[in-house]
Amino acid sequence: PSPTSATPIAVAPADFTTLYRIADGTLSPLTGPMTSSDYASVLATRHITRDGKPWSWTIPIVLPVTDAETPKAGDVVGLVRADDESPDAAPFGVLEVADVFSWDKPAFLLAVYGTDRVDHPGARLWTSDARSTLVGGTISLLPFADPREFAARVLGPAAVRSLLEKDSVANSVAFQTRNPLHRAHEYALVYGGECVLRESPGEKIGLFLNPLVGELKGDDVPAATRMKTYAHLVDDGILGEGDMDAELWAAAGQTLSKQAYLAGLDMRMFYGGPAEAVMHAIYRQNLGFSHFIVGRKHADAPFDDGTPIWGDFDAQEIFGTLGGDLRIKTVNVGFAAFFEELGKVGLVAENKGKTPVNISGTKMREILDGGDIPDTRVMREATARELVAYYKSKK
Repeated sequence: PSPTSATPIAVAPADFTTLYRIADGTLSPLTGPMTSSDYASVLATRHITRDGKPWSWTIPIVLPVTDAETPKAGDVVGLVRADDESPDAAPFGVLEVADVFSWDKPAFLLAVYGTDRVDHPGARLWTSDARSTLVGGTISLLPFADPREFAARVLGPAAVRSLLEKDSVANSVAFQTRNPLHRAHEYALVYGGECVLRESPGEKIGLFLNPLVGELKGDDVPAATRMKTYAHLVDDGILGEGDMDAELWAAAGQTLSKQAYLAGLDMRMFYGGPAEAVMHAIYRQNLGFSHFIVGRKHADAPFDDGTPIWGDFDAQEIFGTLGGDLRIKTVNVGFAAFFEELGKVGLVAENKGKTPVNISGTKMREILDGGDIPDTRVMREATARELVAYYKSKK
């Protein structure tokens, strides 16, 4: 459809990405930013309803507008990129407006984050935005070619499902991350995959490193660097090296290094803890994965004073109290570390009394920033070298 409103909506980069995830099915069954009825349902009941059936949903997908941009219900509005400063910026799509409604941010923040405090990264995503009106409706978008160097490894639902079918993968286990991986983080994917493999040793498994490569906090390592570190783990066959249960893989007649995949997901972070853990599972369900790993403190970002917003297990326990249906199976994984007595990485809960090898986040940054390679029992050398190069480039 052609625009009927003269004033287009300038879409911020994070919202631009989100609209394309609606378009490619990652945010199915949405067909556009939420109307007030879906928005209110998510905040009050943590579900949306389609064909009379409740589906789990924990964070509203919204599109804010300025007063000058605010359309009327029934308008067809052009969508332009807010970061396109050319005077004749062409629309990348249109929104058929079904609803225009006010944005009660305090109520939104309380429902999503579980606190009325705003001194944390999640709240600042919204409090830093002066807009207070939301629009909902149906979008139609032009194709978008991702210009980033790693674009070929960013996969939507059609590409993931095609890959699973091509490789005859019966059980696909997805692991969410927004950070370069320590071996303890990497082990969460390995351990989670092995849990599934033990249950179904006769079915081919695929382990998917599925990092978010959308908008993150300013102090997060950028996606281009992170994707280089992930590529080493997968392409060089390093994932799980020395830490996997080699006997399990051999007995099942399967090979981890040949069944590990890297598939980026171009979606923003909400830094929303338990609520975002559910959204992460929804994305992976729509991508076509059968299993999703949920770690302790999943999608965690504490208050600015360092105190936690959520409990250690809240992101895992929320899946027992969902407001609607969720078909993907979750695999809970606890904290891990390299233990001297084991000579490899294991779960903390299963190795009480043993000696863990740890490096604090602050100390790790100091080591990498100084151009040194940290203890390889904590971080793979290939990962560290990419990070050393990144920090050197920032000086």
